[in-house]
Amino acid sequence: MKKNFIALSFLLSAFNINAQSYQKIHNQAIVVDTHNDILMKSTDNGLMIDSDLRGKTHTDLARWKQGGLDVQLFSVFCDGDKKNPFAYANRQMDTLDAVVARNPDKIVKVANTRELYKAVKQHKIAAMFGVEGGHMIEDDLNKLDSLYKRGARYMTLTWNNSTDWASSAFEERFKKDLSHKGLTDFGKQVVKRMNELGMIVDVSHVGETTFWDAIQTTTKPVVASHSCVYHFNPHQRNLNDEQIKAIAKNGGVIQLNFYSGFLDSNFMKRKDAFTEKHKKERDSIMKSGKEYFYADQYLFDKYKYEVNAMRAPLSLLIEHMEYIIKLVGVDYVGLGSDFDGIESPPQQLDDVSTYPLITKALVEKGYSKKDITKILGGNFLRVLKANEKKN
Repeated sequence: MKKNFIALSFLLSAFNINAQSYQKIHNQAIVVDTHNDILMKSTDNGLMIDSDLRGKTHTDLARWKQGGLDVQLFSVFCDGDKKNPFAYANRQMDTLDAVVARNPDKIVKVANTRELYKAVKQHKIAAMFGVEGGHMIEDDLNKLDSLYKRGARYMTLTWNNSTDWASSAFEERFKKDLSHKGLTDFGKQVVKRMNELGMIVDVSHVGETTFWDAIQTTTKPVVASHSCVYHFNPHQRNLNDEQIKAIAKNGGVIQLNFYSGFLDSNFMKRKDAFTEKHKKERDSIMKSGKEYFYADQYLFDKYKYEVNAMRAPLSLLIEHMEYIIKLVGVDYVGLGSDFDGIESPPQQLDDVSTYPLITKALVEKGYSKKDITKILGGNFLRVLKANEKKN
């Protein structure tokens, strides 16, 4: 009996040491998430990010702090059918500005790495924008400059829709009558202007032709702000081995998306079955004027038990991460959750308070504190700093 008690005590002690170890590493690291869509939900639904939004969103200010987040790049998003997308982008930026104005002791907009480190030292969340879709500049380089001045530090060249100057992954795969593939001459001007400004070129969502044109045009490291690995799931949004190697050679970074549909090749079959089961309700929501992603999110929130059974395991996110590390090294991977832009994050990663579980998984895999610190944010900060340097 005494021996059993001693053995149990030893196991509990080891567990506590491990728990303290991963939490300490997490707290000491600068944790960066390069993609969160809460501004879209906040702007469209009148939600206040600095209020308690548990049960409504993946994100709010208190849960960010609970999850140890230090730096958030806020997605500025609208789909390709949105009228006056530049004006809408500015509305979303206004939403964040209002949150910052109300909470100067908790969150601050930063323009560069120097201001970012200062904010982190003051225990404030450092906030920047990432524009998700080149259609929001409305084919006007002056509008690109304007978004940069407001705090945009990357722009995703396309969303699922192509622009007049860049083709998307979705349309390169599924649209047969594309007017062009890749970057046009104007598209290359956009990339060059982004390099001049210090705005990171984001290759998530872009078609392969656009990807290679961007890699050949840019003089600065790129980011895939929220993408996963094609090897595990041949989705058009995921990056194949050659693309991963090219990003590493460029000195860029791949920020892994948490969406079950990008992580798990079988998820979409489960989602399709779920959607068919609730088709009448979904159609009714969309007839009321809501977009399809709002209808999906409503159903996912309503039928949580069914949805939880469909989610990818957390271990699969780590597998995507380790695949990149084994292929090109630990310097080229990070976190781009897509929280509040996805209806199904991995199991356990329920919201922004759960980032420490990723650190825990990496500790259990045997990664060093140095490497974990790179993954949690150091790699992206390197890319951000490299883009700030003048050509």
